[in-house]
Amino acid sequence: MIHKLISGGVSFFIIFMLYVPPVFGQEKLLRVAVAGMSHDHIHVLLQQYKQKRVVITGIAEPDKTRIANLRKHYMLPDSLFYDTVAEMLSATRPDVVLAYNPISEHVSVAEACLPQKIPLMVEKPLAITNKQARKISDLSKRYGTPVFTNYETTWYGSNHALKQHLEQSGSGPLKRMIAKDGHQGPREIGCSEIFLDWLTDPEKNGGGALIDFGCYGANLMTWLMNGERPVAVTAVTRQVKPAVYPDVDDDATILLEYKNGATGIIEASWNWPYGIKSFEVYGTQLSLHATDANTLIRAESIENVQKLQVSDAYFKDQIAYLEAVFTGEAVTKNDLSSLENNLIVVEILQAARQSAKEGKRIVL
Repeated sequence: MIHKLISGGVSFFIIFMLYVPPVFGQEKLLRVAVAGMSHDHIHVLLQQYKQKRVVITGIAEPDKTRIANLRKHYMLPDSLFYDTVAEMLSATRPDVVLAYNPISEHVSVAEACLPQKIPLMVEKPLAITNKQARKISDLSKRYGTPVFTNYETTWYGSNHALKQHLEQSGSGPLKRMIAKDGHQGPREIGCSEIFLDWLTDPEKNGGGALIDFGCYGANLMTWLMNGERPVAVTAVTRQVKPAVYPDVDDDATILLEYKNGATGIIEASWNWPYGIKSFEVYGTQLSLHATDANTLIRAESIENVQKLQVSDAYFKDQIAYLEAVFTGEAVTKNDLSSLENNLIVVEILQAARQSAKEGKRIVL
């Protein structure tokens, strides 16, 4: 299947023309190198490796205990491992580097990869601060090499069906967006200690639930608003479980105001009774609600509700997406993974932290 993404603008096109992508075919798998293994999302990639959907050329991870645990479970050869990203890249030339390390370290991975014109995909969000995000962006532009951000919800067919239906249904002007994201808490659901060590560290992660799950709503709303940044951000954070998470928030509510009158509400929490990634939007004529990855509900009134068909027309995961990007089948201007979108996401998150700290509305 040939996938097409919405494209526009010039700046990213110039960057991508400077970068010469690898050529893929049925006989060639994507070759990835891994920066860090402390993010539990690494298991998704390692499952893809076991399924022979991707080739891993090297893994930079200094923690020998983490290496021992994952190497045995996924049958990873000793020859894959290096202490640093620089050492790994001096020994192997991957098609792309995937970062599974603390958010605060995304900048250092970009500094190692982008001058060598090696594309980078980081786990969400892109960075902790605007300063870090701009540095990554500057490196990407200077060396003409793309940077992507990976969100689980990017691969939800329901979200793409929602946007498509919104554009085609005559719903009227977009008035309200509500994103609910989170779970019972990272410790409660059994995240690894090496992951918890930085996920609950305000310096390494930038915050708690506000960062961990607030980024999903900011990402989707920026995408739905076609790259428009909000005019103001207001946020409230709480520590519902200070004994469990003493250093970071575990519950956040973020209000985004847009110039056309639209409002975005982001509810990010480590205190939901169950895991949730829900996105709903309201126009003047109808509402659409992506309740999970495969379910989209359309309503014109409380009585007039229908479940819509959700197709698999988008990419199923980050590997399928990157393969399509590098073969030219996908153009990524302002899509969910794009640098343009995720610079705005970081702006929103930084403003939300400032608003919660200072108790006031922050104008961007």
